[in-house]
Amino acid sequence: MLLRSLMFVDLSTAPGTSDRYRFEGWTLFETRDPVDARALIRENQEILVGLIVLDEEYAGKMNTIEELLLLDSCMEWVVVLPAGSLENPSFCELVMNNFFDYHTLPIDGPRLAVMLGHAYGKARMKRRLQLRPQTSGEMIGASVPMQRFYSKLRKIQRSDAPILIRGESGTGKELAARAIHLNSARSKGPFIAVNCGALPATLIQSELFGHEKGAFTGATHRKIGRLEAASGGTVFLDEIGDLPAELQVNLLRFLQEKTIERIGSTQSIPIDVRIISATHADLERAVQTGAFREDLFYRLNVLTLHLPPLRERGSDIELLARTFLERFTREGNHRAKGFSRQALEAMLAHRWPGNVRELINRVQKAVILSENRLITVSDLGLDPEWLPQVVSLDRARQRAELETIQQCLAMNNNNVSKAARHLGISRMTMYRLISKLNVQI
Repeated sequence: MLLRSLMFVDLSTAPGTSDRYRFEGWTLFETRDPVDARALIRENQEILVGLIVLDEEYAGKMNTIEELLLLDSCMEWVVVLPAGSLENPSFCELVMNNFFDYHTLPIDGPRLAVMLGHAYGKARMKRRLQLRPQTSGEMIGASVPMQRFYSKLRKIQRSDAPILIRGESGTGKELAARAIHLNSARSKGPFIAVNCGALPATLIQSELFGHEKGAFTGATHRKIGRLEAASGGTVFLDEIGDLPAELQVNLLRFLQEKTIERIGSTQSIPIDVRIISATHADLERAVQTGAFREDLFYRLNVLTLHLPPLRERGSDIELLARTFLERFTREGNHRAKGFSRQALEAMLAHRWPGNVRELINRVQKAVILSENRLITVSDLGLDPEWLPQVVSLDRARQRAELETIQQCLAMNNNNVSKAARHLGISRMTMYRLISKLNVQI
């Protein structure tokens, strides 16, 4: 029989722990220490179900319980509790919003076993969905950072509130904005993008709000602005941090009143559009220095999406590179059909300051210039000296653990208990790691 993994956290004061329960068919990770439980969950990805046991002293443990529940979004938790605890409204809310199910004392073994089995089934489905490669529009990615991004995107795309998309240049902020529009109630309306950093300051107001004939020299006819043209749809304001101060006032007024006035007109025109803005700049710092209006920042930043940089997306680099390779080879008679092993290693080692945009550029050039069936490091324009020395995963993990523990001990004057608390692990786990890694203290 396939054993399933169960995190058993007994927070009651009763003697004995799992002796009171029967966990046939489960690999049991058992503890009374929440710090130990957090460490075990982080170290064991196969743990998909958690069981917390409480007694009458539950009220003082609510923060501890919440911290455990937030560790892994795929895990499902069941709580065993005294019946009287359900009379506490705050605790009822915690149970309702965070637990798969609850079981009141005394224990009914068969009933609890069914609950845990159902929780395991649901957790497995969530984990499979999390690991499945996903796309949104032209956005491609299966890494954990992109899974988190897709999850939040699905939650907010149906809302009509303003969204601020943040991320480095080249991460795909406009693609994200288009994906939101296409999956929103406004999908049949227009999607109009405005690059606030690419338009001259003298033209931005006319581009956004439009103008009447004769409003200024050269205004030979009425112009409908981007906001008005997007009525019923979405306006994407890219590089919003570059918007001049005088235009920030006008945009704020529009967001507050939902009306515009064309340059040269006093007539207010009601406009129904959703605003999605994007920036690679630190807007909070711009607010502090006075370069960006604080009231406008809060109007635009109702909902926020963060696009991870390519260097943090791991396996997505190869997935994207092969996707672009296939696309570009279809466009002409090219020899390149794949990447050499060193080319793939070089791409994984590269820091990608230009993110996905840089990757597209390098792959396109390599497809055109390569004279071989496999694209090489030089075809991509990457330095072969950047190639990493290949080490085993276990060795890399040990090296990272050693450096972290040495640094933490130094910060805490070699006090093992303080260092363990700092790392979020138990003192015994800390001693075990010190022994395993031969750390000198």
